Amino acid sequence: MDADSIIDALTSNHIPEVVLAFGGIMAVLIAFLYVKDKDSSKYKLAVLIGLIAGALLAVVAFGMFGTWGLATSVLIVLASFTLIIRPFRDVHFSLIIAVMVVIIVYVLLAGLAGTQLDFLSKDWPRIAVAFVCGALVYMMLHFAEALLKIIGKIMNAWPLLLVLGIVCIVEAVMVFMGYDSVFDYIRSYL
Repeated sequence: MDADSIIDALTSNHIPEVVLAFGGIMAVLIAFLYVKDKDSSKYKLAVLIGLIAGALLAVVAFGMFGTWGLATSVLIVLASFTLIIRPFRDVHFSLIIAVMVVIIVYVLLAGLAGTQLDFLSKDWPRIAVAFVCGALVYMMLHFAEALLKIIGKIMNAWPLLLVLGIVCIVEAVMVFMGYDSVFDYIRSYL
């Protein structure tokens, strides 16, 4: 099976529209449960299911890129990002990756023994170089992580999440019925 036949099978069965509607329903449900009781197990389960819906939306966005209008594609990517980032808002990936870099660099520097850079394979220089590499990676990733988190926190504010979910549901219905994007429909009346 090639990519075109997979896309034809997806579109003929309206799977992308269903996934978009499911993502919208999950966004609305998460916003509702967050306002009701953000510490409940129902909310945590909805966030987990929302993560799965976000991953499905990412697959749809990747697989269907170029077959839908720009507004629909942007909405799918935005909903996917919002649902995926929600459970990871407080995880420090930059630190985890930086520690992995320190370990990898430390191990790789052992391979310099017997070369002109032999001094880097010894105890303290080896530790210092590995630590500096990890610190550089941490600084770069921490900035990117902070930027993603602030965007994620803004998009995951419950009023925006609720609006995004409703727009996703309406967009799925519009695409399912064969109309253009809801944004194109609104623009035609302005």
